[in-house]
Amino acid sequence: MNLQAKNHQNSTPRCVQLRKLLESPDLEFLLEAHNGISARIAEQAGFKGIWASGLAISAQFGVRDSNEASWTQVVDMLEFMSDVTSIPILLDGDTGYGNFNNMRRLVKKLEQRNIAGVCIEDKVFPKTNSFIDGERQPLADIDEFCGKIKAGKDSQSAPDFCIVARVEALIAGWDINEALRRAEAYHAAGADAILIHSKLSRPDEVVSFAKEWQQRLPLVIVPTKYYSTPVEVFREAGISLVIWANHMIRASVAAMEQVSRHIQKHQSLVQIEDQIASVDRIFELQGADELSRAQQQYLKRKQTPHVIVLAASRGHALHELTDDRPKVMLSIGGKPLLRRLVDEFKKQSINNITVVAGYKAEAIDVANIKLRINAAYDQTGELSSLVCAEDAFHDDMIIMYGDLLFRSYILHDLLEHESEIVAVVDSSLNNPHTGHTQDLAYCSHPDNRSIFQHAVSLKCVRDQPVSGQGEASGRWIGMVRFRQQGRKWVEEALRELQGRDDFANLGMPELLNHLIEQGHVVHVHYVHGHWLDVNALVDIGRAHDFARGINP
Repeated sequence: MNLQAKNHQNSTPRCVQLRKLLESPDLEFLLEAHNGISARIAEQAGFKGIWASGLAISAQFGVRDSNEASWTQVVDMLEFMSDVTSIPILLDGDTGYGNFNNMRRLVKKLEQRNIAGVCIEDKVFPKTNSFIDGERQPLADIDEFCGKIKAGKDSQSAPDFCIVARVEALIAGWDINEALRRAEAYHAAGADAILIHSKLSRPDEVVSFAKEWQQRLPLVIVPTKYYSTPVEVFREAGISLVIWANHMIRASVAAMEQVSRHIQKHQSLVQIEDQIASVDRIFELQGADELSRAQQQYLKRKQTPHVIVLAASRGHALHELTDDRPKVMLSIGGKPLLRRLVDEFKKQSINNITVVAGYKAEAIDVANIKLRINAAYDQTGELSSLVCAEDAFHDDMIIMYGDLLFRSYILHDLLEHESEIVAVVDSSLNNPHTGHTQDLAYCSHPDNRSIFQHAVSLKCVRDQPVSGQGEASGRWIGMVRFRQQGRKWVEEALRELQGRDDFANLGMPELLNHLIEQGHVVHVHYVHGHWLDVNALVDIGRAHDFARGINP
């Protein structure tokens, strides 16, 4: 259940929840948390409330529990803890971070962040942790501390916001009479509960205090030192609330020390990976699933295309370079050609990439792709490979050859077109550096290289000049985009073409020509150079230069 659902389910204000815990006839418990993720874990474990421990929060900052973390830093952390939980948080507010005026401001800031209450202790600012030379720590003047309580109560806007007064007399070496005297004064000043603290390993002091206190106010304890005491003892003593005060931070430190030592010693994750939280568990605690749902509801993202890369051929003209790998795995500038293509797709946020492999498919080792295999690659052409990827067809898809190198703007500009079918045509017919000698494109208009280019449609793609068609307008570079209705036309065309006896020999140009013959408009996106394909040994040098940013 996500946080929004929890908050809807439990609409009781958190300060009311905390007051109910304090005044409950049953013994209740709070668990320490020190940041957002530990707070969420505490709630998921079933605890009804959280103790925002001063020791733990300062420790997760890596500073001492002596007010070295400012109260604003503590409040900032509380905001994260509050945002990811729906149960009440009681802040360990040390001494109130100053005098009565600091206390007033603290209460207002806590209420703004939906914190249910604050516990303040009767020591002087800056405080030192109670278990460090506690008997030598001076206590606050009773009247001054009562003034803090009154200032806090007068400042709160929610009537059920709770101020718990923590009595440190037993820690400082005073007797129970002094502790009772202080607790009664704090009660009169308006405290909502008393926390009696002890550093003994047995509960004798707190049980004796509880017996004398006679439940005049809810009584809270922190059994850090007398942790072995059965909780039934606390029930019989009339304790209202038990705080497990520092165990989350201590558990996390122990786990991190163990894991870090193991990794440093063994230089391996194999032995510990199954013993620690999975990455998916971290995502769950972060609420990643809720964000995904919210994105679907609120964020209308522009749909990104899918890409199908035809890469089944060996590349015979590359001779021994492809003896043990397909040409898409040739290293160009220190990186496989296919990896370069995938990187270009990633730049445009295209993450759904299907590659149709054939020759030496097992040598393709590029992440973030889906492989489809044309087992008959040596007997069939490009359309047979395309059929192997029909399950990857999408209402916005780019189909392209796997041996292309191109500047990023070509793909970026292609994505700006909204036509159903758009083919990329290079109008620089005389460019000898592309390595491309086929796929002559005959178009309705030549490239006038103007920003106000007429709408241009493809008339046909041919391997050789066609008489009666005039001069070719350029070369199709092996990249075409199909959107929505265009995808349906492609599927229909493939079914029709599969009925031909020569289907096994057909390539992408035949698909484009068939679409045009069926009356479908194939729009043209002109480029002028800035691409090449890798077909022969002579192309390798040009490809290395291209990868280094040298334009052909």
